[in-house]
Amino acid sequence: MAESNSTDFDLLWYLENLSDKEFQSFKKYLARKILDFKLPQVPLINLRATKEELANLLPISYEGQYIWNMLYSIFLMMRKEDHCMKIIGRRNRNQEACKALMRRKVTLQWENHTFGEFHYKFFCNVASDVFYVLQLAYDSTSCYSANDLNVFLMGDRASGKTMTINLAVMKWINGEMWQNMISYVVHLTSHEINQMTDSSLAELIAKDWPDGQAPIADILSDPKKLLFILEDVDNLRFELNVNEHALCSNSTQKVPIPILLVSLLKRQMAPGCWFLISSRPTREENIKVFLKTTDCYVTLQLSNEKRELYFHSFFNDRQRASTALMLVHDNEILTSLCRVAILCWITCTVLNRQMDKGHDPQHCCETPTDLHAHFLADALTSEARLTANQYHLGLLKRLCLLAAGGLFLSTLNFSGEDFRCVGFTEADVSVLQAVNILLPSSTHKDRYKFIHLNVQEFCAAIAFLMAVPNCLIPSGSREYKEKREQYCDFNQVFTFIFGLLNENRRKILETTFGYQLPMVESFRRYSVEYMKHLGRDQEKLTHHGSLFYCLFENQEEEFVKKVVNPLKEVTVYLQSNKDMMVSLYCLEYCCHLRTFKLSVQRIFEYKEPLVRPTARLSYISTASGFEELLKALARNRSVIYLGLNCTSISLNMFSLLREILDKPTCQISHLSLMKCDLRASECGEIASLLVNGGSLRKLTLTNNPLRSDGVNILCNALLHPNCTLTSLALVFCCLTEKCCSSLGRVLLLSPTLKQLDLCVNHLRNYGVLHVTFPLIFPTCQLEELYLSGCFFTNDICQYIAIVIATNETLRSLEIGSNSIEDAGMQLLCGGLRHPDCMLVNIGLEECMLTGACCESLASVLTTNKTLERLNILQNQLGDEGIVKLLESLILPDCVLQIIGLPLNNVSAETQRMVMTVKERKPDLIFLSETWSVKEGREIGVIPASQPGSVIPNSNLDYMFFKFPRMSTAMRMSNTASRQRL
Repeated sequence: MAESNSTDFDLLWYLENLSDKEFQSFKKYLARKILDFKLPQVPLINLRATKEELANLLPISYEGQYIWNMLYSIFLMMRKEDHCMKIIGRRNRNQEACKALMRRKVTLQWENHTFGEFHYKFFCNVASDVFYVLQLAYDSTSCYSANDLNVFLMGDRASGKTMTINLAVMKWINGEMWQNMISYVVHLTSHEINQMTDSSLAELIAKDWPDGQAPIADILSDPKKLLFILEDVDNLRFELNVNEHALCSNSTQKVPIPILLVSLLKRQMAPGCWFLISSRPTREENIKVFLKTTDCYVTLQLSNEKRELYFHSFFNDRQRASTALMLVHDNEILTSLCRVAILCWITCTVLNRQMDKGHDPQHCCETPTDLHAHFLADALTSEARLTANQYHLGLLKRLCLLAAGGLFLSTLNFSGEDFRCVGFTEADVSVLQAVNILLPSSTHKDRYKFIHLNVQEFCAAIAFLMAVPNCLIPSGSREYKEKREQYCDFNQVFTFIFGLLNENRRKILETTFGYQLPMVESFRRYSVEYMKHLGRDQEKLTHHGSLFYCLFENQEEEFVKKVVNPLKEVTVYLQSNKDMMVSLYCLEYCCHLRTFKLSVQRIFEYKEPLVRPTARLSYISTASGFEELLKALARNRSVIYLGLNCTSISLNMFSLLREILDKPTCQISHLSLMKCDLRASECGEIASLLVNGGSLRKLTLTNNPLRSDGVNILCNALLHPNCTLTSLALVFCCLTEKCCSSLGRVLLLSPTLKQLDLCVNHLRNYGVLHVTFPLIFPTCQLEELYLSGCFFTNDICQYIAIVIATNETLRSLEIGSNSIEDAGMQLLCGGLRHPDCMLVNIGLEECMLTGACCESLASVLTTNKTLERLNILQNQLGDEGIVKLLESLILPDCVLQIIGLPLNNVSAETQRMVMTVKERKPDLIFLSETWSVKEGREIGVIPASQPGSVIPNSNLDYMFFKFPRMSTAMRMSNTASRQRL
């Protein structure tokens, strides 16, 4: 990297201004400093070197910052004050040059539009707390600071990240921030970095300096006073998962850009420097890989208080500001819209103009479609010289053509060539910029963008209903598109289209421009017919949130009814108040709904009142978890299945569950608490649910570390006279043989328990014997027993065979994934052939069986008259063994209806025999290798055929609930957790 040609950086000038004696002393000091700085020794740099030789050798041996730091230190020791002052003077001038450079860059980025000054004042006021954090973060004497600190500035689109950074830089330039803390700022954007391939740190720093001539030595001389600003890291075109061995520490060495950035962030280069990194919220590793516990994480969001301040500042009229705020606060969609300052400006501008016209904002600005329609109509007709409707309409059509072409070709920043392609003149672009529809791009030089993506999406929606021709804008043909320009989610465009199908909203544009949108009726008819088609094929619409948002934006009652009328099944994901509000509005019109699946993905507090007073899901309030929701469900007599899986169950929640289950009106018969991190200490609470459960018949506790101590507590409750449980699932609950005697006692004495699932527990032979022994007694009422993966062997198969032969109530036995082997299978077949065997299903998958047991098993198929289902998948039976089974399956004496056979690696001849069996017995079902185990996903069922449901117009068959995880991750593996089909 070339540096300034002045004597400021002329090593020879400094050396020649030393006497011969001083020069000899200088060389001695230099030898020591090389050791102090831990730099490599260079043989030619010795006491015999001349001034000219030394001046030539140093720059090719060491990086500039080390050279000048050594020189300054040596001159101090030699008391060469004139030399020291010259270096200090140079560094001060370069610091001021850096500030001047940054002032020009920030000023060029500053948005020069009518709301720029207002936004500047607003951000200066509201961002003071952010500036306070930034001040403390980079103050090495502050307790809030840390070595190698990264400050992450996070915020959604248009939340003010660039504005905040620019203001902070301006405060530094003006001496209001980071005085004596930051000497140099290096500003990098993702757009700049994405254009680079290989670079050195010196070149990266010098990119903004005139002719690339930056004082690298001074900038890197004290990294603890160097701040790197990295904007929009989520937009980087590459991942930052670089191997540690590839990192570089030489500031002059050219390396690939990812290696350079990671070397900087890992402080292999410029050790001790600071970073200010901005990004949109993202899950990408580019953020996670560098976020340390000591780093600072600041989120930019327009809070309610700051929004109120914005409205009052904008209107400068208390009454108007209060009217506008009331409208926004009472409408959850508009509240969500006004979380960024630019959209606040659009909202305030529209409301202000409507008030100027004497209109009631409550009636003319109900939805985002209203706001954007008024904004466009007012903006495009605001210029006094725009008098002809045809000109207004032409401007609108070209604008909509640009917007739609941009979205379809992933282009959000437009060039002059793009404007000419759609028919814009320079005067047109100036008009659109003057009315703040288009703004200069903050990232792409000489390009423009829409004031906000929402405005571009709204214009694209108009283009669709105008049936404008396709336009291949030149920028859309670029091979490389940055991440932020890659547009693929058209949900908001369709939401605006549905909003414009509403006649009153459409009239805002049609009246202003004297033009009827031609495609409205066609799209209305298409929407209704398409929903009828979906009604016949529910799987094509996996969730209904996007559709519901479209219909909520429309709010024409008859049209909404026609669209949702075919729906018999609905799936909704709730994350926020607006999700709730929109869903409630649409569910009220779902007259033929039979199944409703609800997934609450995040805890939120639902605000009242609801959109419509008749909507009956008004009880949800999650300020204290799901208590209000549970109470509402308890009042619904049709609720029979409640799942709280993956949820932290507190003592208060247990108390509430007892209260609910104890109510005479409660009909919940199945409670599922899978993967709730329940332990033995909570088993007393669970036991109280069993004793006071009233209607509770089934309890699922799968994937909880209850351990044997906890199950022993449950067993006492299971034998309580008030306990009427018929089914208990304890899959993967860390159980051992220590609890099996208690479980055996329950099986022997319980008059109600009919199903017990103990799969994936370490019961071993002793434990399984204790569980199966009670089944030979007539007092045992068990009908289904699941012992897959319980670590027992064929040593106890003779006892299991006795149970199979003598128990008249047992219908299903799952004992797969155990070491039964051929010897054990021979014993089990003896029990299965017994005339008193009443088993309907037996599972023997993955039991280490071979073809040697197939002859005995084949005889079972022709002699047993009750067995309908057999699973022997994942066993190595071989062709010979499978053929023996097929020969029995084809006989009329075989009553089997479902069989799981390992057919993956059989010969072609065996496959032909399988086809023959299928032809002869078309009702016989062959199961694949993946049939027997699946993850439980939908975890709550509510039949709603009875009156009094919490869902409006409720004639539901089922209602599914899924709740969010609220505790730390389970300490047990997920993979062993099984939910039976």
